[in-house]
Amino acid sequence: MARKKQGKSTVRSPLRGATPTPRHLLAGAAPYAMAIGAPPTHLVRPKKLSMWGNYDHGDCVTAEEAFAKACHSPEIFITDKEVMSWAQQHGVLEGANLHQVLQWMQTGGFVQKGHLYDDGPFYSLDWTNAAVLTSAISQGPVKIGIAADQLEAVWKANKGRSGWFATGFQTDTNEDHCVSLCGYGTMQWLAQELNVKVPVGVDGTKPGYAMFTWDSIGIIDQPSMIAITHEAWLRTPTTIIK
Repeated sequence: MARKKQGKSTVRSPLRGATPTPRHLLAGAAPYAMAIGAPPTHLVRPKKLSMWGNYDHGDCVTAEEAFAKACHSPEIFITDKEVMSWAQQHGVLEGANLHQVLQWMQTGGFVQKGHLYDDGPFYSLDWTNAAVLTSAISQGPVKIGIAADQLEAVWKANKGRSGWFATGFQTDTNEDHCVSLCGYGTMQWLAQELNVKVPVGVDGTKPGYAMFTWDSIGIIDQPSMIAITHEAWLRTPTTIIK
């Protein structure tokens, strides 16, 4: 099992592990066709989260798959042991690109308590188009590849707890981490849903997204999300139970 996070006074750097999906796979991916009727606000917040091995291992791409399963209704909690075992068996415990894990999860997902938890087909989407992205998130968690240096800084500043705020990020092209977008709305609405206050200097009326990473869910504003994101995928359905 991965070690638990250290005390609130000292939170060391967790690992990452995402590598950019090859350009020819991105170019050949089926695009997401935007659905109609996404609600104005949306958030899926599982009751139970975990590192799923990503504190000590570079299995962020696989850990995000476990988070996506936790967003199922009713909630499905995949154990850390199963997540790390799956990643090790597929040779991605210390790094993977998003596309290869999405492919494997369609036919050989997590196995737990007599069930097989697969992904549905997956589609690429334009994360810079707010209407497209909110439509996708309303259907299921959106798996994204990001540059994580700035995100790690705000996560550590909040002692690794949920409720961090990511704002003012600058463009970073170094894709090295996989996270999940599981909600959207104004910064104020998301803060209320996560039971935190909007920090001084942050405009609560601006749009934002709920983001899962490293055993936490925080809030990122739209410009910051765009500044660090380099690919985005929607599974439909997110989970197939066999």
